[in-house]
Amino acid sequence: MVLLCTDRPEEVELLLTRTYPACVIVGADFAPERVIELTRAIKSDAFTAIVPIAVLLGADADHTASRHLEAGADEVCVSSLSEEERILRLEHVISRADRDVSVHPTTRLPGTNQIERDIGRRLAAGDRFAVCYADLDHFKEFNDRYGYNNGDRVILLLSRILHDLVRALAPGGFVGHIGGDDFIYILPLEYVEVCCDEIIQTFDELIPYQYSVEDRRAGFFLGKDRRGSIHRIPLMSLSVGIVTNQFQSFDHTTQVSELAAEMKGYAKSLPGSVYVVDRRHHSGFAETATADAEEVLAMVSSGAVGAQSNP
Repeated sequence: MVLLCTDRPEEVELLLTRTYPACVIVGADFAPERVIELTRAIKSDAFTAIVPIAVLLGADADHTASRHLEAGADEVCVSSLSEEERILRLEHVISRADRDVSVHPTTRLPGTNQIERDIGRRLAAGDRFAVCYADLDHFKEFNDRYGYNNGDRVILLLSRILHDLVRALAPGGFVGHIGGDDFIYILPLEYVEVCCDEIIQTFDELIPYQYSVEDRRAGFFLGKDRRGSIHRIPLMSLSVGIVTNQFQSFDHTTQVSELAAEMKGYAKSLPGSVYVVDRRHHSGFAETATADAEEVLAMVSSGAVGAQSNP
């Protein structure tokens, strides 16, 4: 384990955007208000809230323990505790974070539990938002040809693209990892087009470099499909199915997640990297989307409000 030390709160926040620390340990003897402010900032950000924070208090700051906990600290070690107990409490904070099943071990992104909580919070608040279900096309064939280590590298690459672009382009956005090559990112409604355009473009620019020079130049490789037949396997593309509450309302998160999965399935039936937005005016579960259903989808290949395609 690498220990990084700083006495500047802004450097802590910067480090959190660049690394995935096991824990943030803060001494609050001399500047408790700054530590409380830092803790609130970390815990209010969906990208950094999963990092546990432990606050160490000296005799002069013991009375602020409850305020640190209120701000979101995962543990507060006061001066009245023995050194042994302080160490045990810090070790338990780290072990609890490691056992947290809602964080994916490869990408360190929030998992299904936190995804559901984020959707539920937005529904309860009456926010206008979009749930975007992203999935890789031809990932299994890539894994079979290049091995699971390279497959994990692609998963990590996609997680960084989503994390960095959602964070940069969509204030209030959220990125979660369902598992495998399935991701969910949630955006305030006004950022859907700019964010998804940039994600598709960046993915298509970077993914060819995960292949050998020969496969990259050819634009495909020969591989077996799920039935064992030999086919030309194109380079991986990204399919994103998007559900919004702009034209319909939802009573609970299950409706949102099932409709997002349906839209993702429709997006995967289209060639190349594409995102497709459901624009149906109704509430409740959707019927299966078809390409000729005029009210089902607003979809174009040249890049308008419905979808962006880069075949």
